[in-house]
Amino acid sequence: MSHGKGFGLAVDLVIFDCDGVLVDSEPISVRVGTAALRRLGWTIEEAEYAERFVGCSNEYWEQQVGETPPGWWEQVRTEYEAAVKAELCAVEGIVEALDRLTLPVCVASNGRHTTIRRSLELTGLAERFGGRVFSAEDVAQGKPAPDLFLHAAATLGAAPERCVVVEDSPFGVTAAVSAGMRCLAFAGGLTPASRLNGLGATLFHHPAALPDLIDALR
Repeated sequence: MSHGKGFGLAVDLVIFDCDGVLVDSEPISVRVGTAALRRLGWTIEEAEYAERFVGCSNEYWEQQVGETPPGWWEQVRTEYEAAVKAELCAVEGIVEALDRLTLPVCVASNGRHTTIRRSLELTGLAERFGGRVFSAEDVAQGKPAPDLFLHAAATLGAAPERCVVVEDSPFGVTAAVSAGMRCLAFAGGLTPASRLNGLGATLFHHPAALPDLIDALR
């Protein structure tokens, strides 16, 4: 287990990423995205797609994809929406972890507001965050830039060093560390621990560990 800086400070706010931390959407996005890129002629496997794109902003993904034929984006969105509606669920153990947390919480995701809201509503998590949801749409740059986390903290009146971020991608961990926040990185999902090690976060493998980890930071 690798440890970041700032342990022992009070915690005033816990900032959750959405995809892969709260909702189990990443296998869906990887499957749909890989198939879509193959239709463009890319030679890419799901593992490579996950490594390159999981946790990135929509703008980054669109830049990497480049030129597309008419109707391609619409088809991707339609396929993803249908799969999410049919398959999306909360990450196993996250509901119980949230039940045990007594600190203020919010969501800060590279996804668009409409996507985040739908994901939280479909999985029954929306009410737990009471509108305290922040998107890369709200800032100049999404993760790995620190802007989104700093915006969430400032809006909710929390100093960066008194925030804890829960992430699951190198993009997100990098953003949290750059923002001067402590970070807990979920290594039990799509991103392997080997890609999260050494970035300045504390790794954990099941959401059940979260409340105790956060208490330990305090």
